[in-house]
Amino acid sequence: MARMYDARGNIYRVAAPEELRLQGIALPDQARDAAQNREAWALAAIEACCAWAPGTQPPGAKEHRSDGLLVGPFQASPPFDLLIVNTDGTLAERSGNGLTIFSQALSDLGLLPTDEACVLRVHHDKADVVSPGETSVKAAQVEGVQGFWLDLGQPGFGPAAVSAVGVETVVMNGRELSHVQSLAALNGAWSRSQLARVGNPHCVTLVDRVEDLPSNEQMREPVLGEGLTRIAYAMPTGAGRPCPAGINLQWATYDGGQRVIARVFERGEGPTASSGTSATAVACSAWRVGWVKAGEVKVVMPGGTAPILLEEEQGALSRVSLFGTAKLVS
Repeated sequence: MARMYDARGNIYRVAAPEELRLQGIALPDQARDAAQNREAWALAAIEACCAWAPGTQPPGAKEHRSDGLLVGPFQASPPFDLLIVNTDGTLAERSGNGLTIFSQALSDLGLLPTDEACVLRVHHDKADVVSPGETSVKAAQVEGVQGFWLDLGQPGFGPAAVSAVGVETVVMNGRELSHVQSLAALNGAWSRSQLARVGNPHCVTLVDRVEDLPSNEQMREPVLGEGLTRIAYAMPTGAGRPCPAGINLQWATYDGGQRVIARVFERGEGPTASSGTSATAVACSAWRVGWVKAGEVKVVMPGGTAPILLEEEQGALSRVSLFGTAKLVS
């Protein structure tokens, strides 16, 4: 039975490959092959592990019980291969909360080293970034809370980093940002965005007021939700513009000190309570426009607050790390 975990309100099911095969799902033996043939098994796996049982979906609840499915591990010792499956059957290159949950699942199985870093390898089918993407994870405590530090490496910025096309350049605090016309058409306050890659692609829209952040309820309303889906999702679900492979959307506003408030609309899923890599992209974008300094940054989302560690060398971000915790739900 696939286990369900919660990381700051982000819910994922975790299923071992053999478990899916026992349910008749045609999952290849190797994660690499599974990623390249995901059309043959991914939607069936989502239906088997993430769908509500008939008659059990609460009124107003999301279409699926979880935000996605983590398939793995494919090995009994590190490094560990896995697949991150969105509920629309597409694969993600990286998920901070997903990798936190996977680390907790490995720990529960007694597979995760307790005193050294471990490499997680996420396989996917995106053509514009290398597969598998590697993330180093290490068990740790922050303010007395047991969890995991995820080393997400060095972020990239700008249209080229996310393979974006057709965006204009604007300037904020001396930094070049992007004007995504389709976002600004939905709300005039959404005119300045930082395009960033933290393993997967992000579009962080910077706003001056908390009131300009969309709520998850607003993002589920038909007109706004459909507009955001066209931007965030790849074809055929979305328009694949400005990014043909789709892009995760965030909105952020400065909250003073080293704190930023954010909202998230994920490619392949829609509005979510939180997202680890989204929080990381928000922190990096806030640093780039001078809202925060290097060091620990707190990103506040509806599902909880994510501690992000920004490391700076010679005026550039050299490394970004995410601290996360997860708990077994069922």
